[in-house]
Amino acid sequence: MERQEEEKKSRVVKIDSKESWESYLSQGTNQGSPVVVHFTASWCMPSVAMNPFFEELANTHQDVLFLTVDVDDVKEVAEKYEVKAMPTFLLIKEGAQVDKLVGANPDEIKKRIQALVQSYQVKS
Repeated sequence: MERQEEEKKSRVVKIDSKESWESYLSQGTNQGSPVVVHFTASWCMPSVAMNPFFEELANTHQDVLFLTVDVDDVKEVAEKYEVKAMPTFLLIKEGAQVDKLVGANPDEIKKRIQALVQSYQVKS
């Protein structure tokens, strides 16, 4: 029961269509929020293993929009950003990709998200 409640509180938005992708991307841009995207696949164990860590990052960085895209469900988005391996993480600022990290590397993704957040704070 508690497990289900935790999942309901998720700050990571699961993208299930090209339309929802475009909607959340423009929401992040309009709100001046950095966007971090986890491209994943249910059959890719390293990618699945990153989910709890990605959730933890989302809870830590409340001012960042965290999205997850299953490459098999939303192929158009994965193709547009040339995602060829999972997990792939994209960092987006003002609607444009500013960084891309391929592979399950928790320390590196954390470092890059912190740098992205700081780049917004410097601008303000």
